[in-house]
Amino acid sequence: MKLDRLLAMTMILINRDRVRAQELAETFNVSVRTIYRDIDTLCQAGIPVITFQGTNGGIGLMEGYRLDKNILTDGELQAIAIALKSVSTSYDDTNTKSVLEKITSLTEQNQESIFIDFSPWGGNPLLKKKISLLKEAITATNCVNFCYLKPNGEKMDREVEPHTLVLKGRSWYLYGYCLNRNDFRLFKLTRMKNVCMNEKKFVRREIQLAESPWDLDWYDPKNIVSLKIIFDESIRRSMDEMFEDEQMTVDHKTGKCQIIIEMPENDWLYGFLLSFLDNVEVVEPMHVRNRLKQLSQNIYRKYK
Repeated sequence: MKLDRLLAMTMILINRDRVRAQELAETFNVSVRTIYRDIDTLCQAGIPVITFQGTNGGIGLMEGYRLDKNILTDGELQAIAIALKSVSTSYDDTNTKSVLEKITSLTEQNQESIFIDFSPWGGNPLLKKKISLLKEAITATNCVNFCYLKPNGEKMDREVEPHTLVLKGRSWYLYGYCLNRNDFRLFKLTRMKNVCMNEKKFVRREIQLAESPWDLDWYDPKNIVSLKIIFDESIRRSMDEMFEDEQMTVDHKTGKCQIIIEMPENDWLYGFLLSFLDNVEVVEPMHVRNRLKQLSQNIYRKYK
């Protein structure tokens, strides 16, 4: 809409000294002629837009022009800006960038004392593209198809009603209603291959996102197992980062540490335990210990 474009353009001009007309045209996917017509409209509305000629020319606002802010404090606006900037590191979204421009224009201080970067080292443009596609499908209420890779390597074709994108534990997930399982499921985006949006429409189902429904399976009593683990002092720092001191006891004679924890028993658990190599030993329960023994033997045979 033109009104939205005019407001967003005003915010961009407030935040930046000068902007080329061609850049604005590309940002809003309109012609340069339309940009100049918008500038005339802004001038008629009393916003002091100035055009600068020459090599370093462009479009800007009269020095000192700012929008009045009455609703939020400067600290609150900065907190919102930090949150938006942090989320935008993981995916590209025009609306987020537009809101960020508006918020930034209202703050009196532009120094960034905190920056949270959710993106992986080296970036991941393919993941950002996948997120944008899923966000489009969620907004349009269109189903998506993809091939899902389970932790054990099994591949399954899925058709899902996408409801929500979830950023949890530094990873992105899709929470949606799986038409193959007739139930809600949580899908890790890095395991979703050949994602595409189809023409099938769906009606959003009632879910309480504030209650984090994707956590229900994790804490389902049927899936929980109590583990007694001993580990070497050499990895104490790593264990301290994951567990509380109250969960640990130390045998000062042997230098071993013991921890008793409850965790869901699934493929993730065994991968988690094996990630510590020979620095961790599961004492109980016996069936988990036997499973780890079997997995270790399989690994040994593979590399023998």
